[in-house]
Amino acid sequence: MSEADILYSDVKFRRARENTDGPTSLSAESTYSEVKILKAQPPSQPPDSQRAAVSAGRSWATSGRVALLVLSVLLVAAVVALRVTIYQNIQTKKSLQQLQDKYDAVATNLTNETCKCDVGWEPHGGKCYFFSPYDADWNKSRNICRVLGGHLVVIESREEQRFLESRLREKMEHAEDKFWIGLTDAETEGEWLWVDGSRLDERVTFWIGYEPDNWKMYNLGGENCVGMGEKVGARNLKCWFDKNCIELHKSICEKQERKLPHTCV
Repeated sequence: MSEADILYSDVKFRRARENTDGPTSLSAESTYSEVKILKAQPPSQPPDSQRAAVSAGRSWATSGRVALLVLSVLLVAAVVALRVTIYQNIQTKKSLQQLQDKYDAVATNLTNETCKCDVGWEPHGGKCYFFSPYDADWNKSRNICRVLGGHLVVIESREEQRFLESRLREKMEHAEDKFWIGLTDAETEGEWLWVDGSRLDERVTFWIGYEPDNWKMYNLGGENCVGMGEKVGARNLKCWFDKNCIELHKSICEKQERKLPHTCV
C-alpha cells in the first residue's frame, strides 16, 4: 500500500444477569470497536521511474564499455594493418629497385656488347661473329663474308677458339655439319695462311688427330681449306680439319665491333 493501512475491528460482549427466581438470562449486547491506523512503510523497491533511471544508467555504462572495447580492437587492427602495409611497401620498393638494377645491367650489356654488332652477329672479345647457315664452298663462303662487311674468321687465341667451339656445338645439326674458317694453303702446300695474309702461328693451332693430312682420295688437288666443329665436343678444343675446298659447308664470318655503341639502333 502507498498510504497508511486502516484496520477495523468490532467485538461484541453479552453479560449475564442473575435471576434468583429462575434461570440466568443474557443481558443486552455490548459492542466495542477498535480502530488501528498503521503507518505506511517505505517501499522496499524504488518506483518505476527510479528503476528505469537506474536501469538506463547501467545500460549506458555497459554500452560504453562495449563501445570502448570495440574501439580498442579496431585500433589494434588498424595498427597491425598499417604495419603490414608499411612492410609490404618496403618490400615492393626493394623489388622495384632490384628490377631497376637488372634493367640497368641488361641495358648496359646491350649498349656495350650487342649494339656494337649488327643484327644477327654475336659479340665476343671485341669482335662480331656471324655463323652463316648457308652451305657453300670455301671461296663462295669467303665472298659471303666480304659482302657482309667482314671476312672468314681468323682465330688468334685459345680463348677465341673456346668460344667458337662452344657455339658450334649448339649450331651443328650432325657430325659432318662443319664450318669453314679463314685458313688455307692453296697458294703453297703446307704453308698455312689466314685470309688477312697473316701466317698461322704454330703455337695457336687446333688440328684434330693426324690433321692436316691433305687426303687426295676424291680430289687430286688435295685438301687446302680448313673447317672446324665437333658436335659431341672437342677434346682440348682440337677440331680443325683440312678439307677439299669445293665441299659445301657453313661458315664463320667475323669483323671488328663498332666503336660508337650509341649509334646502334
